[in-house]
Amino acid sequence: MAKEYVDAKLMKKVKKWKEGDPPIRTYRRNSTVTENLVGLTIAVHNGKDFISVYVRREMIGCKLGEFAPTRKFIRHGGQKEAVVK
Repeated sequence: MAKEYVDAKLMKKVKKWKEGDPPIRTYRRNSTVTENLVGLTIAVHNGKDFISVYVRREMIGCKLGEFAPTRKFIRHGGQKEAVVK
């Protein structure tokens, strides 16, 4: 079984975080969610913006990047429906 990777700088920020502080911001999308992160809101960078992710117990073992999508789906082209007045 592969060892979980959690960025050391992220863990340092988690230990310093207090109730009422703003969300922890990180660029480390490859960090694994551990029990230390449960209940925190972490702002994960998606390449353009920071997406707020509230960490729940079900997320343990997943990567932070899984919860901050990097692509925005607009919609497929095609005929537009006629507007009836």
